Amino acid sequence: MSKIENGYLIDQAKGRDPDAFAELMQLYMQDMYRVALAILMNDEDAADAIQDTILACWEKIHTLRKREFFKTWLTRILINKCYDIRKKRRNCVELEEYAEPITEDKSDWEFREALESLDEKYRIIMTLFYSQGYRIDEIADMLKLPKSTVQTRLQRGRERLAVYYRKYG
Repeated sequence: MSKIENGYLIDQAKGRDPDAFAELMQLYMQDMYRVALAILMNDEDAADAIQDTILACWEKIHTLRKREFFKTWLTRILINKCYDIRKKRRNCVELEEYAEPITEDKSDWEFREALESLDEKYRIIMTLFYSQGYRIDEIADMLKLPKSTVQTRLQRGRERLAVYYRKYG
């Protein structure tokens, strides 16, 4: 979809058009899933975070100042929702582990396992940079970190993944 069409959808959604908003959410659903999974490492919690994010975006879309920052705005809300879910999860005890879906692609599973081996501070930055295509300064702004910290964590994340693949790959 072109930026013009995307901008049109954002303007329509800000005007409370539910169809335009639903189409926008469908456009960004896969990106939201990757970010949520990188933080929460659980499909069910990621789905909850996405659902909470969609509701919050619908309620707050009038606060979006510039439509070219829609994806950044959406991702920031998602990250906050993921952190809220993680806080709630700390107070709960897991009763059982959920089995991995049988139909999952093996290469996706291997990459997901490699990401799981990283600390969250590296995992979220690696996901935003490589999967979502955000620039370092955008990630720094989203996570409220200095740009140098994002660069350092990105480099250390790469190094840790390299060690993981040498050991298990």
